[in-house]
Amino acid sequence: MEKKQEVEAKVTQLLSEQLMFAPDTGHIRLFDQRMLLIPGKTLGLLRKEMIETFSFEKAKELLTRLGYQRGVNYYHHLRSISGEDTDTLIRSAMRLAELEGYVYHDPIESMQIDVEKGIFQGDYQWHSSWEAEYYLSHFGLSSRPTCWTMVGYANGFSTAMFGRPVVWREVECKAMGHKTCRVIGKPLDDWEDSEELGSFLKVEPFVDLPKLRQHQVPADISSAEEPGSPLNELVGASAGFNKVIFRLKKVAPTDTSVLLLGESGVGKERFSKALHAISRRSKGPCVSVNCAAIPNELVESELFGVEKGAFTGANSTRPGRFERASGGTLFLDEIGSLPLAAQGKLLRAIQEGEIERVGGTEIIKVDVRIVAATNNDLRKAVEDGEFRADLFYRLNVYPIEIPPLKERREDIPLLFNVFVERYGQKASKSLAGITRRALDAMWHYDWPGNVRELENLVERAVILVDDNMPIDIPHLFNGGENIETASLGLSSSGRLQQSDKKALTTDANEEALIDNLLEQGVCVEDIEQKMIEQAMRRTDGNVSAAARLLKMGRGKLQYKLTKQPE
Repeated sequence: MEKKQEVEAKVTQLLSEQLMFAPDTGHIRLFDQRMLLIPGKTLGLLRKEMIETFSFEKAKELLTRLGYQRGVNYYHHLRSISGEDTDTLIRSAMRLAELEGYVYHDPIESMQIDVEKGIFQGDYQWHSSWEAEYYLSHFGLSSRPTCWTMVGYANGFSTAMFGRPVVWREVECKAMGHKTCRVIGKPLDDWEDSEELGSFLKVEPFVDLPKLRQHQVPADISSAEEPGSPLNELVGASAGFNKVIFRLKKVAPTDTSVLLLGESGVGKERFSKALHAISRRSKGPCVSVNCAAIPNELVESELFGVEKGAFTGANSTRPGRFERASGGTLFLDEIGSLPLAAQGKLLRAIQEGEIERVGGTEIIKVDVRIVAATNNDLRKAVEDGEFRADLFYRLNVYPIEIPPLKERREDIPLLFNVFVERYGQKASKSLAGITRRALDAMWHYDWPGNVRELENLVERAVILVDDNMPIDIPHLFNGGENIETASLGLSSSGRLQQSDKKALTTDANEEALIDNLLEQGVCVEDIEQKMIEQAMRRTDGNVSAAARLLKMGRGKLQYKLTKQPE
């Protein structure tokens, strides 16, 4: 009981420092982000409109994903101000939902969480659910649970904290006639129907099949769920991911050329295969070619084919990529590396829908949907005379920008889980979980290699980690990755200063720093004061920015500033 009261007091203090009402300026702020007070009736009407306009299932998917993003967002704000105490983190998440008026949490059994061992078990009653209340008022009794936003919130917060997908299931709901709502949470893989429960994180339920295809495949779209399907591994819940999926959905029923833009490693080829899988061409071939990997003298023969005897070594007639992709999709990766001569012939093939093999005279009709990709600035290449303007405009009909992984960090736990499962099976290993510091390192790492780098690091980690042990920082980041953390030391004059950045591979750096400070006889108050002074200097006196830098509430920093000696 004493521990519980201590946690409640800490949570109250933490949240009170982060929440600010400023009616004179029309602002409410939480974690230094703007909040709104919106009547539950208004949101209830919005839910009603969504259900009636789309469908029960579509509204559920949308609101669950929105709740998921909110949960991930809150976790990282709370983690930065409350430290590693799991009890405080969980209670803070619950208290925020209670303060916002969603539900009141009542535990049925004590929460069991061990991130490193991969253990997560929660069982709660939700009292006073606004979602259930307004569903009842608009539609009456439901045959299915309706607390979608809160389930998404619990999923997002728990997944971010656990490092692997955690799914909360509403097993009882007041909108279904139960006395109250009840939810059970555990890792996605521990649920027997994990595919169904985790579907809101995947692309296939979020993208409707084109009407032209609906009569050709079963309603369960089993063709999209076969092992190895690109849709099974295309997961995400971030705003950036959702934007890409929305644009893919819009263009999928057409034959319009698509240009995928983004840094190397963001998954352009996977998105192109997903586009093919949900298009009316899905029964046709999907052919990929890396333009940068083809020698200049072989580009034409690779793309358009070659007739027997066309040149030395051409011992037989061979169709090119255009012919092989006819009736389907041709993915041209690194399109910016094509030589100018090949660009002209490519433009004609796209515009006219016909090709000639190298050494041939016959016109061959082809029916191909072009999806091109590049990580270069094609507009600049056009200005520099390295890329044909007419080809650029032909390809740039429908550009889709895929954001780098560092701009959609909410997707990291989901992608991490996909790769752990894949390489764990390949290595025949059973992995327990992931350490807290490895989770933090993944969140703060810049991911210059994007999703490809994450996949490679997970493969490395799976090889290095022992069976039934958690993945730790040395398993992931031991290939020279720049995992840095700012440390503090003493100058020759005895003043506190930031020392050189050091790799965060073990706890040895922190221990050495603390030992050094203790040996120098520096008091805690002096360290805190110097850190505050330095933060204020680096942010030019901006209290909010300095508070973020110090991972401290603005109100708390403002109080400490007023208490500093003149």
